[in-house]
Amino acid sequence: MTEPNAFIGRAKAPSPRDLAVALGSARPLWDEVLETLAAELGLKTREWHSYSVKAGWALRIKKGDRNIVYLIPETGGFSVSVVLGDKAIAAARKTGLPAAVLDLIAGARKYAEGTGIRFEVGNSGDVAAVRALAAAKLAG
Repeated sequence: MTEPNAFIGRAKAPSPRDLAVALGSARPLWDEVLETLAAELGLKTREWHSYSVKAGWALRIKKGDRNIVYLIPETGGFSVSVVLGDKAIAAARKTGLPAAVLDLIAGARKYAEGTGIRFEVGNSGDVAAVRALAAAKLAG
């Protein structure tokens, strides 16, 4: 299990070195997520974003002005966060997502902007789930 956002308390976005130190052995999975989303879904726009110094920093993956996925660096790993609308949820259910991710969707609260889920990325299967969720969001 990883720790909370690795960059809480920082006023500036993390440098590549800061990120590598925070992620540790999870850095290859971080890179795999970015490479997969760019190569397979054309998601190449990335920007660091922080709601407040208390919240830390997340890497926002975008398509135009639309936020698709957030990668949240933690100490020793990272999580992914995505908000899905009803159409995206329907598309996600057809992608063969792991049961654990489908359970997250089913148990998540629904807000005006959609249903938000967050989960830790720990292996290549999780990378495939991130790809499937991003594709579902793009389809929705």
